[in-house]
Amino acid sequence: MIRFDNISKRYPSGLEALKRVSFELEAGEMAFLTGPSGAGKSTLLKLLMLMERPSSGTLLINGKNLNRLSRSLIPSYRRQIGVVFQNHQLLSDRTVFENVALPLQISGYPPSETGRRVRAALDGVGLLGKETHNPLTLSGGEQQRVGIARAVVHKPKILLADEPTGNLDPALSAEIMALFRRFQSVGVTVLIATHDINLINSLDHRIMHLEDGMLTDDGAHSNGQ
Repeated sequence: MIRFDNISKRYPSGLEALKRVSFELEAGEMAFLTGPSGAGKSTLLKLLMLMERPSSGTLLINGKNLNRLSRSLIPSYRRQIGVVFQNHQLLSDRTVFENVALPLQISGYPPSETGRRVRAALDGVGLLGKETHNPLTLSGGEQQRVGIARAVVHKPKILLADEPTGNLDPALSAEIMALFRRFQSVGVTVLIATHDINLINSLDHRIMHLEDGMLTDDGAHSNGQ
């Protein structure tokens, strides 16, 4: 599904954010990306979103070389990816329903299909009864769940999350991770960048550690169960 083959990323400033990073993530696999601030986690996610391009190396998704993907095909590629951010990035002048519907509207889905998909996504994150609410009236955990619903409403094959539990307490963080595991269980490939070591140590998923742009550890964590 996802393959990084000797990927490096150097910015015009001279900063080398990633240095010869190689790994493979199978379809339906869930993994955590850890490392200190500045280690290269966000850059790695940006490469997968095609917000940035590698300076060297090869990035493959489903066997297709993204290095060769033309600019005109980027929107089509991004439709197979869902992204969850730490700060939700919800629009305060729109309802919960309208926030979740936005990706479908941009893609030109008809209203009937949009309504069906939005309600299914909200139901999946336990917020079906709040579709007419303004996001500002929701708790932090609920806002993050709206962000997740928006990320999965178009049924992506890959779900990326950048510090999705950074502003949440441990109980809410566990709830959010349970949602990610549900999506993984139906075949979605999930990659989560996080500092929340205590949380991921309680789970039994692969942990990839970045340090100074290099992948220094890549293995499955076992919690002894």
